[in-house]
Amino acid sequence: MPPLGVLILYIILGLVSVGSAVGLLVSRNAVYSALFLVLNFLTVALLYLVLGAPFIALAQVTVYAGAIMVLFLFVIMMLGAEKLTSSSLRVRGLRVLAVVLGLVFAAEVALFLVVRGGVTAAPAEPTLAFGDPSAVGLMLFNQYTLPFEVTSVILLAAMIGAIVLTRGDLKDRLERRAQAEKKA
Repeated sequence: MPPLGVLILYIILGLVSVGSAVGLLVSRNAVYSALFLVLNFLTVALLYLVLGAPFIALAQVTVYAGAIMVLFLFVIMMLGAEKLTSSSLRVRGLRVLAVVLGLVFAAEVALFLVVRGGVTAAPAEPTLAFGDPSAVGLMLFNQYTLPFEVTSVILLAAMIGAIVLTRGDLKDRLERRAQAEKKA
């Protein structure tokens, strides 16, 4: 069993991670949602550090919290998605599709856990080649295939969401620009 201080740190980081995820989902402002996602990425990076995985923590901060979230915030602010309301989105049938895809994803996770034999609570002891990039790559694509795929699905969903949020507003601006060019 880990020492009490480490256990308290896990609990605090877990609560912040879950709280930021809930804030991401319930926030009505797209910029605030993206900032909650940055907080979640940073909290997960801290969890990786506490678990003794500094390479993955650094990758989490540089790739996700750094590059991808800056890109998302740039797109959100440039296209004005924070001004859109939910009534401006008229997409029918996507809730049913989302529920079906969520159930398929949950079934995939359950199948993965059954095939793998459950989740191990403690990480494996590091070997001599633990930090070697080839060892990290092999471990990433062999042992951690499911988390890698989950991350790619989440990023794909976020990109599609940003496109859907900004699509209607972009059409309006293009129509106004075309009308202004006709008058000129």
